[in-house]
Amino acid sequence: MNVTECTFQIGATNARDFPADGFPEIAFLGRSNVGKSSLLNRLVGMRRIARISKTPGRTREINFFLVNGRVYFVDLPGYGYAKVPREVRKQWQGLVQSYLNRTDRVALAVHLVDARHKPTEQDHELAEWLGAAGMRRTVVLTKIDKLSGNGRVSAVKRCAGLLNQAPAAVPVIVSSVTGEGIPALWRLIDDASGNGRSHPLTVPAVKNGGAFDIRSGRPARIADHRR
Repeated sequence: MNVTECTFQIGATNARDFPADGFPEIAFLGRSNVGKSSLLNRLVGMRRIARISKTPGRTREINFFLVNGRVYFVDLPGYGYAKVPREVRKQWQGLVQSYLNRTDRVALAVHLVDARHKPTEQDHELAEWLGAAGMRRTVVLTKIDKLSGNGRVSAVKRCAGLLNQAPAAVPVIVSSVTGEGIPALWRLIDDASGNGRSHPLTVPAVKNGGAFDIRSGRPARIADHRR
């Protein structure tokens, strides 16, 4: 997709806030501190469209970003951070469950796992739930720039089981720092949202705060309409 605009729409704190305009939604899920915000920023080519916190577990709502006026990137709260109060965790779980029950709206669930660590019990539970729901999904290994050689091979092998698919289905490896794997992830997003055949591949970059079409070099326009 040639990203020309990305607009923050709403931070949903209950199911009534979820958009009902029918645009396909790409949901990003993962453990707190997995690098979700950095990945979202890299995908759209902006440094701060998704806020990066030094304190994991700070995101307490589901954030919807409308890309090119036709597909949502949905940033869900991270899970598994021990310092978040139990009451807050239960509230988040209910909100996330309400969102994921809308299987007809979620075109692709992007399950993020830190490449440096083994999947947690909660990662396995999420993978099983998404599979049982019949939701289209992919596993993405973040922070791959922190590994090399055998470390990368091992990371892919230990996370492949989360897909519970044919052996040929493997996780996507990405780095928000170097941009490695971003084009591959974009191809999956384009295909899931129905944009793959009609738009040129764009490799978003954080250079000068813009996203760039690899053919034209023109920067994208990013809007942040936070309330």
